[in-house]
Amino acid sequence: MLANFISRHFLPSKPDSVVVIGLGRFGGAVAQSLMRMGHDVMGIDNNEALIQKWAETLTHTVQCDSTNVTVMRQIGVADFNHAIVGIGSDLAASIMTIMVLLELGINDIWVKATSTAHGQIAERIGAHHVVYPEAAMGERVAYLVTGKILDFIEFDDQLAIAKVSAPISMHHHSIAETGIQRIFGLTVVGVKRANEYFQHITPDTLILPTDLLIVSGTSRQIEFFANKTGIGFHPVPAA
Repeated sequence: MLANFISRHFLPSKPDSVVVIGLGRFGGAVAQSLMRMGHDVMGIDNNEALIQKWAETLTHTVQCDSTNVTVMRQIGVADFNHAIVGIGSDLAASIMTIMVLLELGINDIWVKATSTAHGQIAERIGAHHVVYPEAAMGERVAYLVTGKILDFIEFDDQLAIAKVSAPISMHHHSIAETGIQRIFGLTVVGVKRANEYFQHITPDTLILPTDLLIVSGTSRQIEFFANKTGIGFHPVPAA
């Protein structure tokens, strides 16, 4: 009865609507962020307490067994283009849910993996994207804890972006004069000044002592830059 009601009353209204399966810390955070970005989100979990927790936040929530293809079809999951499997505590349930999504024809499946083996299995059976949130956060913390980098995001082996305090050796020099691209292979994509928004830079932009630089390059290039210039957490006025 509930499945039939949902399938009639909650058809995705936007092509980028997303179904999030598993509303624990990871799934809940992703679902909430997607809602904030303007997407329709259906949240699925077999835990009644989690469904009640997210019922007022998400577009719709359903308590059901995500490994049951008949139920998943009845509640309209096949109408979604994107699915996120955030089940981390039950490997079998995660894998079976992926298989259900593939059977339903979902062409963009994201899976939270809790181990390398989990991720490899997910990829082999057809998951399109596998994320390792614990590993990614561990690497990010490793960069931040040294005090040399204020923020760090790695997209893949060939691209990372970091926010760093302007090193003393670059104060009162233009971007071109620092030779940052020639020496370190990095591109400065923006600068943040105290009490100002981030702004794009030109080769003539002068670097001031309190500036925060947004630099892009490989992880190794950023790490080399931080080590060679002695970047640290010197006082930076709050924006």
